Order: sequence, then C-alpha cells, then structure tokens
Amino acid sequence: MIQGRKKWREELKSKIDKKSKYIWFHCASLGEFEQGRPLLEKIKTEKPQYKIILSFFSPSGYQARKDYQFADIVCYLPFDSAQNAKEFIEITNPSLVIFVKYEIWYYFLERLNKNKIPTYLISAIFRPNQVFFKFYGKTYRKALGFFDKIFLQTEESQNLLKKYNFNNTLVCGDTRIDRVVDIAKEDYNNPIFKKFCKDKTCFVFGSTWEADEKLISNFINTSAKEYVFIIAPHEITEGKLRNIEQNFKIESQRLSKIEKLNPSTRLIIIDSIGLLSKLYRYAIIAYVGGGFGKGIHNILEAVVYEIPVIFGPNYKKFNEATELIANQVGFSVNTSKDYENIMNLLISGGNIYRNCQINAKQYISASFGSTHKIFNNLLFL
Repeated sequence: MIQGRKKWREELKSKIDKKSKYIWFHCASLGEFEQGRPLLEKIKTEKPQYKIILSFFSPSGYQARKDYQFADIVCYLPFDSAQNAKEFIEITNPSLVIFVKYEIWYYFLERLNKNKIPTYLISAIFRPNQVFFKFYGKTYRKALGFFDKIFLQTEESQNLLKKYNFNNTLVCGDTRIDRVVDIAKEDYNNPIFKKFCKDKTCFVFGSTWEADEKLISNFINTSAKEYVFIIAPHEITEGKLRNIEQNFKIESQRLSKIEKLNPSTRLIIIDSIGLLSKLYRYAIIAYVGGGFGKGIHNILEAVVYEIPVIFGPNYKKFNEATELIANQVGFSVNTSKDYENIMNLLISGGNIYRNCQINAKQYISASFGSTHKIFNNLLFL
C-alpha cells in the first residue's frame, strides 16, 4: 500500500493524455470494483469518447485489476489530504467522478466540489449506527453534501439521509445484481466439473474461512456417496489447502493438479482465484463464508442461479442477506447442527426447495437494472 503510492505523481503524469477527457472511478478494493464494474463497462461501451481512470485504495484491488481491459489508467489513490487531492485532480482533470459504496474521501470530495466536477456515489447503503449520524460525525456528513447525487440501494437509506436534510439521493438498487446476472449468462462449460457433477448432487462452498469449514465438516464427512462438493477457500495458501485436505475425510483433488479426474473423488478444492462466481451454477445449495468473521462474502453470486444460500450469523450489515432471509431464499446458521438441519430440510425436496427457487428468481428479476437507472442520471460534460 505504501510502496505503490511512492511515485504516484510521476507515474500518473506519464500516463495521462492531456488531449483526452477522463471519467474517474474510485473503489476501495476488489468487492467495490465488482459493484462498480457494470456501470464502468456501460460507460466505456456507450461513451467511447471518454477514457477511464480506475483507482483503488487497497493492494488487493489494485493487484487483481491493474491490467483491467476497460480502464485506460489503473492506479492507487494517494492518501486523503488537501495537497494530494489538489494535485491528483489537477493532473487528471476528470470530466466526471464516481465513487463506489462507502468511499468518502473528504479532501478529494471537497476539491471536486470546488472545481464543479460532477461527482457521484453509487450503490451506497446507510445505517443509523454509521459515523455520519453520530454526534461527532459532522465532518463526515458534510462530505456527503459534496456529491451531486448519491445513488442508493434502499429506501431505508434514503429516508435516513432525508432526516439529515440530504435530498441529493435516488434509490436505484445494487449494481452487483446486474454484474452477477451478466456472469450467469456467460457461456461456461468446464469438462472437469461437467464430468464431476454428472448424475451427482453437487454442493458449492464459497469463500470459506476456518470457522465455516468446521461448521460444514461433519455434514461432508458423513454424507451419502452420491453427494459431491466444490470448496473455494478465501485463502489459498499451502497451509490452508493442506488443512482442508486433512479435515475433510472424503477423497479430494486440487483443481490445479487434476490431469485426470479420479472416479473416487468427491471433493474438488479450488486453489486459484476468479472461478467461484461461475461454479455456483453446478450447485443445488450454496454455502457462502465469512459470516463468523467481519461479514459474509457475496451471496448474490450464488442466488443468481436460483438456489438457496446458507451463511453464518454476521450478516446484518448486508441488506441483500436480510431481504433473502425474509424471502426464504437465504438461511443463517450458528452451529453445525443448524447447518445440517437446514440442509436436510432443503435436500428433502418438496415445496420448500421449489419455493426457494421461485423466490430467488423473483428477487433477481425485481432488482435488475440499477446500472441503467444510474447511467441515465449522470451528467456527462
């Protein structure tokens, strides 16, 4: 993070074409990038006269997308200060700026507002316990006023902001849904997984941590032979992969080492990144990790395939999880016993599973299209 910012001025100046007009997207990390990606790609397709600057706060986002084909410049955003903001904006001179979800950089927003550059926050969501609404949050609230418009995921967020006299808002939903719909439509036909899942019942576990793996281990270790499993751990270090191989007692293979799929293999361990969102299509039920830590990972990647999704207890910061629980598509569990009970209930078939499928499809259909709404409300100079 520090090293990547050391020569940001020189590097940025060397990449900028002063004859071009730029739109600047800023994302904290990879998750926010995926949230902003549908809008970025729509702008690149429909407004080709603009070049794209894509900035990140974290190394995980920058390293993963530094060669992203739809961005003309990918860089770190220098730390928030009045001088950095002044210089960054003078060098890039953006025609329009889009921040994604939670990115509130006071000095950058203040300078953009002073320079009268149209600036937007997309896919934002607000809760009463956030710093903006604390007695000491005056500066943070002021920063929200620098946006020309804040595009929100929920009406609850809009009502909360209205209490503090913010009327620069529009409810458009979550752009991640547009993204997962696009992924689900992509043609993906992997012969290994096709063979692995043929005539079997497949379950996919995405972005798992150690606590998640402990939760699911008994179900997997005592499962029927016609069940097969795909697990994509959040971390793919050698130690992590070995722990999975040791803790799950069924025959397993790492994806990268499969030259020939063993007939006895019932667990494929994903030891690379970038595949998970495509793999949920093979599952009848998904489990998404993170719910025993800071919060669950992207459950929409699974729900788009119209399947039930299970996750841990730390989900309340995620509006989609709350909505999916209410719609009986999502299920939160605290213990291995909870998990096994839910799994047995869903596997038994009947109306419960079918209703999950119907409700998942309705949820995705009702939420699709936020990218188009946001695009139509942007002011292109």
